[in-house]
Amino acid sequence: MSTNPNNKKIVIAVDGFSSCGKSTFAKMVAARLGYIFIDTGAMYRAVTLYALEHGAFTNGILNEEMLVGMLDDIHIDFRFNPERGASDIYVGGEWVEGKIRTIEVSNLVSAVSAVGEVRKRLVAMQQRMGRDKGVVMDGRDIGTVVFPDAELKIFMTADPEVRAERRYLELSAKGEEVSREEIVENIRQRDHLDQNRAISPLRKADDAVVLDNGGMTLEEEMEWFDKVFASV
Repeated sequence: MSTNPNNKKIVIAVDGFSSCGKSTFAKMVAARLGYIFIDTGAMYRAVTLYALEHGAFTNGILNEEMLVGMLDDIHIDFRFNPERGASDIYVGGEWVEGKIRTIEVSNLVSAVSAVGEVRKRLVAMQQRMGRDKGVVMDGRDIGTVVFPDAELKIFMTADPEVRAERRYLELSAKGEEVSREEIVENIRQRDHLDQNRAISPLRKADDAVVLDNGGMTLEEEMEWFDKVFASV
């Protein structure tokens, strides 16, 4: 288990582009430290799934007013799954971990993430979750908006082609039929939308350390993390 010199619990914010392996990295870091892992991207995907299943999308176009009217009915919670060694996400008591990872949800989540009231609600929820520290939280705006005072901020990146191949293998392993070209286009589109939305755009915090993991194994990522964490 990694330790920092002060041996005190901190908040670790992990931000970065889609399909960089943020959740896998953050999950492994949390397990390494005995911290709680919170996948904020899953929360936005859960809201997107709810909106999709309850008619807030028409031909891929989001009715923001309808979605905002639904927010009081969307109840999100995480439950630890001992088989995965991580928490699964539930909406209204329904396990949705599988549903939120589809390419359809991936294509729509940026539109939902750009809605101010959605971000306001979820950011408040995330801040409550991390209030007692000892958390690793990954997303797009953790180090810039949710926890700007986080003791350690990490910004992850990798070439879009590398990220697309990872996503393709992940979806193929789940039996979902999708082309590499479709995934590359999805990633490029999400990068553009995430970086250019008016509210909480994706950007590297000034005091974040950059992890370009395009050519790294998970073991190498953990070795990198140990060195960074030891200096906190």
